[in-house]
Amino acid sequence: MKKIFLSLLIIILLEPFYGHTQGCMEPASSSGGPQIIGYIQPEFRADFLGDDALGKTKNDYSFAFRRARIGLTGSIPYDFSYYVMGEFSSFQSGPYLLDAFITYNRLKPWLKISIGQFKRQFGLELSTPCQDLYTIDRSKVVSEALTPFRDLGVMVSGSTGSKKIFGLEKENIFSYAVSLTNGTGMNVADIDRYKDFTGRLIFAPFDWLSTGGSYQYGKKVNADPTVTTPDVRSRWGADISLKKYNFIVQAEYLKATDEGSKLVGGGCGSTPELVAGNFSSDGMYAMIGYTTPWKLMPVIKYETYDPDNDTEDIDPHAYRQTSLIFGLNYYPNDWTRVQLNYFYNTESSSGSDITKYNEYPNDAFVLQVQVKLN
Repeated sequence: MKKIFLSLLIIILLEPFYGHTQGCMEPASSSGGPQIIGYIQPEFRADFLGDDALGKTKNDYSFAFRRARIGLTGSIPYDFSYYVMGEFSSFQSGPYLLDAFITYNRLKPWLKISIGQFKRQFGLELSTPCQDLYTIDRSKVVSEALTPFRDLGVMVSGSTGSKKIFGLEKENIFSYAVSLTNGTGMNVADIDRYKDFTGRLIFAPFDWLSTGGSYQYGKKVNADPTVTTPDVRSRWGADISLKKYNFIVQAEYLKATDEGSKLVGGGCGSTPELVAGNFSSDGMYAMIGYTTPWKLMPVIKYETYDPDNDTEDIDPHAYRQTSLIFGLNYYPNDWTRVQLNYFYNTESSSGSDITKYNEYPNDAFVLQVQVKLN
């Protein structure tokens, strides 16, 4: 236990970053009374899957609701606030409780204590609320390696506020979040005495630059009752964000190690699959966008993810997955956003064995419209 705390402390002190609060949305005003919050994301998706063995086209075209979230937030005199958010989209297995936590904020901005169910603060992209993402989907490495996104527990967070550090004339130069959670995911009772530790530190010396580092460590009882040693999972990541001259540049690297088993999939709302074994995986993404005077933002994003570093990329169950996303965002007002994304997906293949060529038709086009309720 002491080693866990020591490792977490070292990571928090040495690794820098930028992030958001543990809720999906912020209240529209600071009046203190109950406020309805939420957003809906209807979309159209076209998956280009090629032809089957009989030459019949397998392309899939469909309308769906990516998310339909409604919640309530507010404050209670004098030092407490509350946040509740539900997911109502049947395409995300809804309805169910997404977030529900109470925060003690007497000592803010230096210290806030939250207890309940919330999104764990790890990395730049996961810490960014869904409605603020520059591409429709989160990166594959984030969706796979950081599941489950939400958990039950306690979180301590804060920032340096208006205190001047290093002579810099900027607020919140350092921000942090540390949580202790069950490790079993949202709306699920704990099954053992083990807990997950997650820590994140943000260093933002200028309005246009922020860097960050994150660390997670946890154990859980193995699904096989004959296995007496607990499964172990650890993650670490580093990220950077630059916003200047109407350009937005973001990049993030994530390394994951699983001993005994790992969860595959899950992301926002779907149920992850438990896979037995020891795994080492990693991935990264880099994105650039430009805000034009016409409320349009073209975006290009490159991402790559290797789910099993110990298996050759030519293995059809573990090859590296790479995507190039071409996007266009349109912001007609403060509450509405239209996103167009084309996903050009590739798979690593053998350079010498033609029979182990992994490329197959799986590109996609997605149109999404988002409206905020507040």
